[in-house]
Amino acid sequence: MSRIGKLPIPIPGNVTVAVQEHTVTVKGPRGTLALAFNEALTVEVLEGKVTVTRASDQKEHRALHGLTRSLIANMVTGVTEGFQKSLEMVGVGYRAQEAGGKLNLTVGYSHPVEIEPLEGVSLAVEANTRITVAGPDKQRVGETAARIRRVRPPNVYTGKGIRYQGEQVRRKAGKAAGRTR
Repeated sequence: MSRIGKLPIPIPGNVTVAVQEHTVTVKGPRGTLALAFNEALTVEVLEGKVTVTRASDQKEHRALHGLTRSLIANMVTGVTEGFQKSLEMVGVGYRAQEAGGKLNLTVGYSHPVEIEPLEGVSLAVEANTRITVAGPDKQRVGETAARIRRVRPPNVYTGKGIRYQGEQVRRKAGKAAGRTR
């Protein structure tokens, strides 16, 4: 039995979970999320808890068991608390501006880069160099943050670029470090 898959998911009082055929719908104060799951799995809502069980011990079913349970648990967390990722920009002249729900980045290119967030994801800019990505869907929040970081990933020699808050960038020694006299 999967250690993660067998754990029941507690449902807070302000959240409703509905299962129809092979789709789970979770509604809460921050929105509604839906997930289509594999036919080999069974999702039940009993006594304020969600349980996921599998039909057999095939390798694929075992893998999907824990995955489905984790995705449903993330949905419950997302509609109650939400998820957020913070990014910081390091570099002279690097700045971000929020304009009409979109993000304009000035990161050393000849033109500003405009990024539109995925549906259900909100962006906030603090102090021109900090970007906060927030929303109820963990996957969309992570994807939007990754798209922003991809515009200018941290340079391993100078450390300039867009990085997740708290991310440690391993710096390489430059060309001069290899020279000996």
